[in-house]
Amino acid sequence: MKRPGAAHAVEGFAGRTSVLPGEPFDLFVSTRSASYTVSAYRMGWYAGARARLVWRSAPLPGITQAPPVVEQSTRMVRADWRPSVRVETTGWPEGCYLLRLDTADGRAQRFVPLTIRSRRTAGRLVVVNAVATWQAYNRWGGADLYRGGTGKNDSRSLAVSFDRPYAARNGAGQFLFFEAPLVALAERIGLPLAYVTGVDVAREPGLLHGASGVISLGHDEYWSPQQRLHVMRARDRGSNLAVLGANCCYRRIRFEPSPVGPDRTVVCFKEDYAADPGYRSGLPPTNDFRRAPLPQPESELHGLMYDGYPVDAPYVVAAPSHWLLAGTGARYGDAFAHLVGVEYDRLNPAFAAPGQVEVIARSPVVCKGRRAQAESVHLTLPSGAGVFATGTMRWVEALDATGSADKTNHGMDGRTGAFTRTVTENLLRAFSQGPAGPTGRPA
Repeated sequence: MKRPGAAHAVEGFAGRTSVLPGEPFDLFVSTRSASYTVSAYRMGWYAGARARLVWRSAPLPGITQAPPVVEQSTRMVRADWRPSVRVETTGWPEGCYLLRLDTADGRAQRFVPLTIRSRRTAGRLVVVNAVATWQAYNRWGGADLYRGGTGKNDSRSLAVSFDRPYAARNGAGQFLFFEAPLVALAERIGLPLAYVTGVDVAREPGLLHGASGVISLGHDEYWSPQQRLHVMRARDRGSNLAVLGANCCYRRIRFEPSPVGPDRTVVCFKEDYAADPGYRSGLPPTNDFRRAPLPQPESELHGLMYDGYPVDAPYVVAAPSHWLLAGTGARYGDAFAHLVGVEYDRLNPAFAAPGQVEVIARSPVVCKGRRAQAESVHLTLPSGAGVFATGTMRWVEALDATGSADKTNHGMDGRTGAFTRTVTENLLRAFSQGPAGPTGRPA
């Protein structure tokens, strides 16, 4: 995007996080311009291009919508806007989309993310957009699940709403850097893919039935108990699981409706869970999965435990002969600068993994003066499913690293990019073939 323009010159949100192909959705737009257009771009791989124009609207009348509303009980920010246009998606292929809003004068543009989701996932690798985590870090209107008006924890929201634009990356949220590089790579190598959101996985118990694998992307921190249960059931039926980030499935959330529709509110009271009316009425606590009163550590899902923030360290190879590293040329002890960060995971003997574990990389880190190590692991489960967890949040970002080190990509260089791309291609090709254990790739 070349012309983001002035703050609030144009911005919007979709009334659904995902729709099936052909389903309509409402688009909510606020702009200071007399008119604007909407262009729908499917993100992926098109002979080197990352996007393809699928649809463009005629000029639409612009209005400036109401300012944000703050719900006092949870400090949740919401945009109580009127729908601007109902968009039909007939003929739109499944995939990850960014809608671009352009003002009539050409001075301002903003994105709106949307998933055209797959109805079935059998025999496909399932890309799961981490929309709950995008929203948890969305500070549009002045507050997210971390801080609010005072900049301190006690002013943070206890719930966040999808009924508002994304403040980050000109409206794209966390998609462009934590997710888009993986989507482009997977489409480039031509594997059968399905596209869903975490909301879809939570809502539909059978959605992952028969999937060859499930892909958790660069930052996938916030999960509902239903999403976790459905992913674990798929894994235990033989679907492989790739965790291409760190801090995965760390926070337990609850979806609630909003005036716009179902599952439009992400509730997470964290350490204040006892004050949550839902918990008081008998629902699971909305705190960290690993903590009392309902401890369900994330290692039960993927083998690793989140261990800290912030770090910046080289990724150090521990198993160069592993099939995941085939074609990388990596040797024992080879290091890839800046690949470990900004959050990391490790094996923790106090928390059991769900299957046999092989360590692929073991990387020394220093986190707030404390020495530790980040680990990448491959697991094989009794179902035959393979699990790969990178242990670093920068893995997906590294897929775009080319040439010399660049501070815009944490200093990762082309050597690091080539390494992560090769490992990821090995992973996706293997996981697309069905349970990785019986196909000769046990841990």
